Amino acid sequence: MTKKPLGPVVSSAHLAEGSFPEVSEFEFGMIVASHAFERWMVRAMAAAGVADMSPLEVLVLHTVRHRDRPKKLADICMVLNVEDTHTVNYAVKKLIRAGLAKDGRLGKEKTVEATQDGAELCERYRQIREQLLLDALGELGIEAAQMSKLSALMRLMSGQYDQSARAATTY
Repeated sequence: MTKKPLGPVVSSAHLAEGSFPEVSEFEFGMIVASHAFERWMVRAMAAAGVADMSPLEVLVLHTVRHRDRPKKLADICMVLNVEDTHTVNYAVKKLIRAGLAKDGRLGKEKTVEATQDGAELCERYRQIREQLLLDALGELGIEAAQMSKLSALMRLMSGQYDQSARAATTY
């Protein structure tokens, strides 16, 4: 008895019926990867010492900490590709209330930067990431070149989804 091939692993078979079913397979991979990544960020931050942060708050804190320079809200949104600035603004306010970030000014622009406590938390997160995630990836034999190629593909696909979203808005 021959087994019928299952086809690509997707979350919605009806979307894989089109001309490029591999895109549905990629989308399912993004869905499960994004949820796993969010779970990882929250739990790694809890292991680093702060248990009540949302995934967006973790991302905002790391972005604010990046290169130890003050950031404008619009720049944080641009880097993270977040359209709803109010969600980032709320995350910034929570980080400030928690003492992990502080606001400032650059000319007329409001800015935000990590406090010493915020920088130390990011460092503890980095150490936990190194120990629990990066060491395990190394043991799996995943190579830096593979990760770079995958990252480039994901950025390329991100641009395609953004362009398609603009087209859908005018449809």
